Amino acid sequence: MQNVSRVLTHGRIELAKVIVGQEELVNHCLLTILCGGHALLEGVPGIAKTLVIKCFARLFELEFRRVQCTSDLMPADIIGSNVLNLSTSTFALHRGPLFTDMLLADEVNRMPPRTQAALLEAMEERQITIDGATHKLTEFFTVFATQNPIEFEGTYPLPEAQLDRFLLKIKITYPDAAQEVTILQNHHQGFDSHNLAAVNIVPLPADVLAQARAEVKNTTVQPALFQYIVEIVRRTRDWPAFAMGASPRAAINLMMVAKAMAALEARDYLIPDDVKSAAMPVLRHRVMMKPEAELEGLDSDRALTEIIGSVAVPK
Repeated sequence: MQNVSRVLTHGRIELAKVIVGQEELVNHCLLTILCGGHALLEGVPGIAKTLVIKCFARLFELEFRRVQCTSDLMPADIIGSNVLNLSTSTFALHRGPLFTDMLLADEVNRMPPRTQAALLEAMEERQITIDGATHKLTEFFTVFATQNPIEFEGTYPLPEAQLDRFLLKIKITYPDAAQEVTILQNHHQGFDSHNLAAVNIVPLPADVLAQARAEVKNTTVQPALFQYIVEIVRRTRDWPAFAMGASPRAAINLMMVAKAMAALEARDYLIPDDVKSAAMPVLRHRVMMKPEAELEGLDSDRALTEIIGSVAVPK
C-alpha cells in the first residue's frame, strides 16, 4: 500500500494548507477518487464543499471544470454540441464542461430532470454521445455533485436511477467553534480561497494515483466477507422502515469502498470494520424510507445503523 499511503500522507499535508477541519469530507472525497467513482455532497452553502474539490484537482494535477446548475440549464450546455462553421460549411464539436477530469456540478438538485439525466451516460460509462457519435472521457473522470438539503426551495429531487450512480453520499456539517475561529484567523492573515495558486499546493506525480487505484483493487477479501456484505445489502430490501432497498450495484460499491478504507489504514486485506464504516455513505442514498417511518422520526442513517447491528459479524 505504498502509493495509497503516499497519497494519504501527502494529501493531508497539502490540503491542510487550505482546509480547516472537515476530515470526514476530505477522507470520503479521497475514497471516491481512489475507487474511480462519483460522490454526492449534501450540506448548506459555505462549508468548503467547492474548495475541497478544487484542492484535490490541484493535488492530482487534474483538469477541473465547474457547472453552476440552474433551473434553465439544458443538456447541450453541459455535454456540448456540433456547431456549424459558416465559413467552411462544416460542423465542429463544441465540447461542454463534461469533457474534463474532475467536474463539480454545483447545486445539482437545482438542475431540471432532463439535464440531470444527461449526466447518466458520462457517470456510468465515461463517455458522451453527441449526434450519434461517441466521445470517450478520461479514466480519471469524476463527478462531485453538491446538493442543498431537500427542504430548500427551488430544488428537483434526483431520480433513483441517478442516485444509484453515485458511489458515496457525503453529509457535511458545520465546523466546530475552534475550527471557525481558525478560519477567521486565516482570512484575517490574508488567506484567499479564490487564489489557490498563492497557497502553493504541491502536486503528486502523475502516475501515483493510477498505482494507488491498482493497490486498492488488489486488496484481499475473504469469502466470509462477501457473504457479510451481501447480507447487509439484502437486509435493506425487506427492512420494515424501507420502501425500497439497495441494488446489487450497491453491494459492489460497498466492497470497493471498504477495500479503499482498508488501504487507507495501510492494510492489504479487508476486515468487518471496513465494511461497517463504508456502509453508511454507500447505502444512505440508495434506500427509500416509508412515509410512516419518516413520521415516526426515522431517517435512513438510523435505519442503516440498526441493520448493521442486526447482521452477524464473521469471525
